[in-house]
Amino acid sequence: MVQKISVVIMMLFTVLVIAQDNTYVKDNYTKTETYITMRDGTKLFSAIYAPKDTSKQYPILLKRTPYSCRPYGEDMYASKIAPNEFMMKEDYIVVYQDVRGRWMSEGTYDNMRAYIPNKKGKQFDEASDTYDSIDWLVKNIPNNNGKVGTWGISYPGFYATYSLLDAHPALKAASPQACIGDFYFDDFHHNGAYLLSYWRATSVFGYEKTAPTKKPWYSFPDLGTQDQYQFFLDAGPLSNLDKYYKEDNVFWQQLKEHPDYDEFWQKRGIIQHLKDIKPAVMVVGGLFDAEDLYGPFETYEKIEENSNNYNTVVFGPWSHGDWARTKKRQAIGNVYFGDDISTNYQKDIESKFFAHFLKGEGNGETALPEAYMFDSGSLEWKEYTQWPPKNTTKKTFWLQNNERLNERAERSYTFEEFISDPKKPVPYSEDIKMVFTPRKFMTDDQRFAARRPDVLTFETPVLSEDLTLAGEIMAKLKVATTGTDSDWIVKVIDVFPADAEDTEETQDHLKMSNYHMLVRSEVLRGRYRNSFSNPEAFVPNQKTDVTIKLQDVHHTFKKGHKIQVQIQSTWFPYIDINPQTFVDNIFYAKEGDFSKQTHKVFNDSAIEFTVLQE
Repeated sequence: MVQKISVVIMMLFTVLVIAQDNTYVKDNYTKTETYITMRDGTKLFSAIYAPKDTSKQYPILLKRTPYSCRPYGEDMYASKIAPNEFMMKEDYIVVYQDVRGRWMSEGTYDNMRAYIPNKKGKQFDEASDTYDSIDWLVKNIPNNNGKVGTWGISYPGFYATYSLLDAHPALKAASPQACIGDFYFDDFHHNGAYLLSYWRATSVFGYEKTAPTKKPWYSFPDLGTQDQYQFFLDAGPLSNLDKYYKEDNVFWQQLKEHPDYDEFWQKRGIIQHLKDIKPAVMVVGGLFDAEDLYGPFETYEKIEENSNNYNTVVFGPWSHGDWARTKKRQAIGNVYFGDDISTNYQKDIESKFFAHFLKGEGNGETALPEAYMFDSGSLEWKEYTQWPPKNTTKKTFWLQNNERLNERAERSYTFEEFISDPKKPVPYSEDIKMVFTPRKFMTDDQRFAARRPDVLTFETPVLSEDLTLAGEIMAKLKVATTGTDSDWIVKVIDVFPADAEDTEETQDHLKMSNYHMLVRSEVLRGRYRNSFSNPEAFVPNQKTDVTIKLQDVHHTFKKGHKIQVQIQSTWFPYIDINPQTFVDNIFYAKEGDFSKQTHKVFNDSAIEFTVLQE
């Protein structure tokens, strides 16, 4: 069981794997393992891959990870190193490090450890651990050129961001990729709603180890089924899941005790500290990343606002970490985007970025765009001098009666309503499976949801010309509920024409004819409509404003397509079920707290798009 778990973790978080039939790394690099002592005396395990050719000097690439820098042993080599295979063959010293409290490193792990400005004496955080590590590396690794770059995907992306704070002078370039920015808006929460789909990942982050180890010290609960929807429906309220995670799972206790965006979560966010950044930065993300959309967009935006460094952003038609793979056909679920997209990015963007700042002049004249963004509707890359682009405008569509999405608001006092039943929640996907973290659903066909009575749909006529969205989406809802709490989910959908053709990715039970492609979606737990820190109950049957920010998109709705907006109040088991009765803490809600309620969406509700003006 433990061995199986470790394999799953490595695959999901792009951890290094061993491959006996790939000898390039072993043939061209010398591997050493060492402990680097931090300012407080804690020792962090580091694996160093240095080119065997010692006649030249090389820059250092550093990846800090909580997911293990295995394989352990100086005679055990990873099959691949560096951010991509091109860079693996382009003369870098590559270093992997187990962060404090994980795997072979000493110390105590702190999930999203808080940053300490103006540290004194032996005070430490991930910024000081990175600084101390870089300082040791440039002073002790032979044949290095004194320049360091950091990178990482997902949680390692968070550590790459962290390296920018109090940065070591030798740190010249960093690429935070799918980087966590704040656990209250990435991965485990979205706008106050708990992401139940990540519940099993609580094992990875929740259990503390007592000593350095090469083997997992945690295990996943055996759920006894491959039907995730049915398992969580049968489990009932979140409080019933306590039988799987006890008091020794620190993260589960933290989630339960801090449902609001209180000081505990606020101090663990890193976005607010991104000021006066000096190293060059290239933020990378996937337009269809179910785990980390908030982090990459917010990281780029805050650095752009508060620093004067080289700062760029890349978003492609990828799910979590797809850009680090080399699959020929790039698709998310049923939607095919093109060939060699990740390979071209690795060769023409990522490799050039690091080469310029770690090997070249480092003056910012990279010939790379400020924003390199894939249009997921027209299926082509676009280059911009900033993101969102300069030539955009806000365009409002109104949620009118008879399921219409209109550019003109009518003087109407009507509303649409639906009954939300916690015992029959709307699935986030019609696939029956058990997934560790969701991916495919980010472009899934939404016809199954549009046909449910507890999902409202609003749709434009067939478009007579292309319409390109390039930036954030704001849903400005006017709602009411017969209950005292509710979740509000907004989905923006591209309705394909009847003559759309199938591809080899199209699932057997589907046709792309009239396909309802999910473009962007988001949830807001209604109690947090005015403040994530101070929840408020709804007044039953009182018209109330609920505004939801949907993360940026870059998508052209083509001529002949339609734009559809769906609104619902359950999205299961991607998010947990709201009792729809206000309770102090939903993690402690009981069966009797859950009730069926009627929700209304008034027809003066609107959705505001950021539209590109060609």
